[in-house]
Amino acid sequence: MMESILLLGHGSPKKDANNLERVGAMLHNMLHAGCAEDCVKVAYLQFAEPGIMDTIREVVNKGAKKVILHPFFLSSGMHVTKDIPGMIEDARRLYRDVKFIYTEPLGIHEKLAHIVMERISAAEDLAPAAIEKRSFDILSAEADLSCIPADRLPIVQRVIHATADFEFKDTLTFHPNAVAQGLKAIKAGKDILTDVEMVRTGINKRLLSRWGGKVICSIQHTAAQGAGDQGTGSKTRAEIGIEKALQENGNIGIIAIGNAPTALIRTIDLLANSELRTRNAELLVIGVPVGFVKAVESKALLAEQKYPFITALGRKGGTPAAVSIVNALLKIAGEGM
Repeated sequence: MMESILLLGHGSPKKDANNLERVGAMLHNMLHAGCAEDCVKVAYLQFAEPGIMDTIREVVNKGAKKVILHPFFLSSGMHVTKDIPGMIEDARRLYRDVKFIYTEPLGIHEKLAHIVMERISAAEDLAPAAIEKRSFDILSAEADLSCIPADRLPIVQRVIHATADFEFKDTLTFHPNAVAQGLKAIKAGKDILTDVEMVRTGINKRLLSRWGGKVICSIQHTAAQGAGDQGTGSKTRAEIGIEKALQENGNIGIIAIGNAPTALIRTIDLLANSELRTRNAELLVIGVPVGFVKAVESKALLAEQKYPFITALGRKGGTPAAVSIVNALLKIAGEGM
């Protein structure tokens, strides 16, 4: 059953205030990472286009049989309780074979308090370090992290800080030597290999440069191979990029995968090769791809390996998690100088 999600805003006569599309894009990426379909759309009640009824008509005409409508409003005023529900009832009469689901507005939620704190910090013109400290203070007050080993605590904190998701407290999984191996690789000037450019971009190059290492990503130099190409079968660009880098670069100390489950599975396969494993004998594999297809399986497979790894079991993960883990290790390494 095809499903469409509509994010509903009020709309403003001031054109640059009608920027809900950015939120829609972030929501789409969180719900359907890697999806190329236009399954999350934005519509406005007034003053801006597209309108709510026009957008409902568009998604139904494209085949949607289930439409989820979320009012991006803070409270349940007249627009939320009367105007928009009236439009939805009209839509139900027009499209009787379509299921319409209307959610609660933003309302009162603890994460909104976090946003207010961020805005206060920005208004006070606090230094980045002070903003980070305040964020970590909030984090520590809301989650009991006393059971986390001391060497892993900064990593867990930074991942939660980057994602605002406390579930990582329970899902982040470490090989016993993971942190020590990561710090050793950084201080030895080893390179960090990433699966995609987003992960490469997010890693703190300034902190890494103290030790002489660099961040590399080979995906931009590859093309996906279809079944039968060079006898390799079907491979994604991320897989080929990882394979190319591991075969050509003998100075890799950390592999950080935050996007592509196929790249993580290929990494595990490659490191089972005795020759490649000998050349890359001291490696930390950070594998936290996000998604519904192969992500869970790839991370469960990594958790079974005997070499150092850090992963996040389950569906959650992604670029912010991978970047946070690497940057936490870089910060720990710098503090020990």
